Amino acid sequence: TIWQRRTSIERYVSNRRLAVIMPTVNRSFYTDEKYGYRYWTFISEELPQIVRHLFKISSRREDTFAAGLSMGGYGALKLGLRCPDRYAAAASLSGAVDLARFIDTPDPDSAAEGRMIFGSLAEYAGSDNDLFALAKKTADTGCRKPELFMACGTDDFLYQDNLRMKPYLEQLGYNLTWSEKPGAVHEWGYWDEMIQ
Repeated sequence: TIWQRRTSIERYVSNRRLAVIMPTVNRSFYTDEKYGYRYWTFISEELPQIVRHLFKISSRREDTFAAGLSMGGYGALKLGLRCPDRYAAAASLSGAVDLARFIDTPDPDSAAEGRMIFGSLAEYAGSDNDLFALAKKTADTGCRKPELFMACGTDDFLYQDNLRMKPYLEQLGYNLTWSEKPGAVHEWGYWDEMIQ
């Protein structure tokens, strides 16, 4: 419920004929965890089927989008890049786009969490959980790529990672809309503005 409590997303979509589905995935990074639950399967396969079973929602690619912030920005890009046949666009707001440093960090707690989710750095690098590798793999297939939107504040601790991802996606031929806000940090006021 945090999106509803911290943003005006309900008001923003009220006259747009959109259904906004906001699942929780704890700290899974939208991944079938190495040692844990199968959150990727839930988000990418089970949840869309449940939603379409319960509600009259289009299954057409051009009507289906993913968006998220921070870890959810990673998840949105992952959905768009791994399922380009189902998602027309994906938006990442202050996204955690490069998780290699999350796994390979001197902080023992973060490193343990990263290994629990992704396994070793060697298992993560080049896999479908590595957005850089996934973007290249999707581009190389020649399929219709999703349109991408990335926004990050210049004072956000994830800004440099996002800044590195931007030219990489552009070189691969993705239609990327980029937005950055000087001085913005990792916080809800900025995300409320950007989700619009």
